[in-house]
Amino acid sequence: MSNIHPTAIIEDGAKIGKNVTIGAFVVISPEAIIGDNNIIDAHAIIEGQTTLGEGNHIFSHAVVGSIPQDLKFAGEKVELIIGNHNKIREFTLINPGTKGGGSVTRIGNNNLLMGYVHIGHDVFLGDNCILANGATLAGHVELGNNVVIGGLTPIHQFVHIGDYAMIAGASALSQDIPPYCLAEGNRASLRGLNLTGLRRNIDRDDINRLKIVYKELFESGEPLQDTAKKLLENEKSEIIKNLLEFVSKSKRGIPYTRKNING
Repeated sequence: MSNIHPTAIIEDGAKIGKNVTIGAFVVISPEAIIGDNNIIDAHAIIEGQTTLGEGNHIFSHAVVGSIPQDLKFAGEKVELIIGNHNKIREFTLINPGTKGGGSVTRIGNNNLLMGYVHIGHDVFLGDNCILANGATLAGHVELGNNVVIGGLTPIHQFVHIGDYAMIAGASALSQDIPPYCLAEGNRASLRGLNLTGLRRNIDRDDINRLKIVYKELFESGEPLQDTAKKLLENEKSEIIKNLLEFVSKSKRGIPYTRKNING
């Protein structure tokens, strides 16, 4: 049985699942679909064609699904799709997609978006990610799974960040960060592998192999994408292939300190 505060405004047409808790002064749009076991705290706003899966917690004053902050947006039909068991903390803002980006912003499962996080239009966010307070994702950003973004870190539009990557707090990222890597600074640059995160989730043998491949990619002084494609030819490990394929396909480039092969 759902528990809905009498001051909440749920507009005609909204679909509310089972065992949903909706706090005081919440506003839910007529196009919204709210799955089972969600909690929506006081003063939160769910706008537009927004779909919530199951077991999410939307904290007070979050605004989910308001129109994109994109001057090209002209009122076309766009949507926001949020998976299961996400925590969306106070004053977070999440925008739906735009026509030019596929019309969908999509958030996976088991993510933690801390206070004042912004998720821009056409973002793709994987599973088990943590975005600390004030992290800001511009339009068309893509994050893999198990990514950590430190507080007060802006991510430039169209940037891709791979699985298990970590971006340190107060960085400013304008290029792609490969899987398993750690980046820091303004502008952010690779500092090595995200060994703390890897040790919690990946076998030691794979980590040792990642260390070798990382050095070949970023410390050999050879052309980066050519090296990645060459290493891919005989690679069997799916984890290593994930890294090499990401690097070989990067469109915005990888920020790292290039070695002088002549010196």
